[in-house]
Amino acid sequence: MKKKGVFCCAVLFMLSVLTAFYTGFPGTEISNGQITAKLYLPDNETGYYRGTRFDWSGVIHSLEYKGHSYFGQWFTEYDPKLHDAIMGPVEEFVALGYNEAKAGEEFVKIGVGKLVKPVEKPYFFAAQYEITDPGKWKVVKKPDRVEFTHELKDAAGYSYLYKKTVRLVKNKPQLVLEHSLKNTGTRAIETSTYNHNFFMIDQEPTGPGITTTFPFTVAAEGKGFGTIANASGNSITYARALEKGENVFTSGVKGLGNQASDYNINIENKKTGAGVKIIGDKPIEKLVFWSCPTTSCPEPYIKLSAKPGEEVKWQISYEFYAKP
Repeated sequence: MKKKGVFCCAVLFMLSVLTAFYTGFPGTEISNGQITAKLYLPDNETGYYRGTRFDWSGVIHSLEYKGHSYFGQWFTEYDPKLHDAIMGPVEEFVALGYNEAKAGEEFVKIGVGKLVKPVEKPYFFAAQYEITDPGKWKVVKKPDRVEFTHELKDAAGYSYLYKKTVRLVKNKPQLVLEHSLKNTGTRAIETSTYNHNFFMIDQEPTGPGITTTFPFTVAAEGKGFGTIANASGNSITYARALEKGENVFTSGVKGLGNQASDYNINIENKKTGAGVKIIGDKPIEKLVFWSCPTTSCPEPYIKLSAKPGEEVKWQISYEFYAKP
């Protein structure tokens, strides 16, 4: 019995090592028996993502359900500080205090930390800003979820406690992102946040095989719309596959109302029958849509406000399915 126990411990140790993945970055795996997902974890020294655009928590590099895959590496160039070298349903917060800051002064990105405004230029999402204080991360790993807490104090007058839980629902093919943001400082927090949703359903190239549908009639103007992509009825579809170097973009899909029920977006790979429904519990402030040859991304923005001492909560649900 002792040898068997030693063997089991050795196996568990090897599995814990494997959760760091073949890349060697800090990570973990969660499952509810239906969905298995692998996540990278925030670390300002060794983390997979150390850029200054996206929230460092909840980076899902793979998720599988019934033999179908939903996320993956959609980009070719990797650097831990590259602004979009990231995967999964990742989120960005609009910068706090950037416009008021002078060159050399601080501003804040929630989920990233305290940064420095280098020159008197407008904020640029693709820039890499110096991080002077990455805040304090706490990560709690459980079999079916990961709980992230990010605390930042006295940064450009802002302080906050941000919590995000990536949770798989028991007995359902469902992933839930649960958020809370508490303003622990003296300045009011007024920001917006969006999920980029870097979907790669069964590695299907962006083209006629991918359809995105909405609970309202859509219209869109912008790069590639009317030629490569079509917004018609309640769907965005593609007339042909995107070629290398091409992308489709609109800064605002039209047709939105002011109700939370509009935050109900469906993305499907028509060839394999795999898809996902995205449901949020807040009204969409604006809806950006972007795609390149490897990923097709609806980006719903929501507005967040918290006075000193106040806490705001929101949730996004992902319901995965696979047609027979």
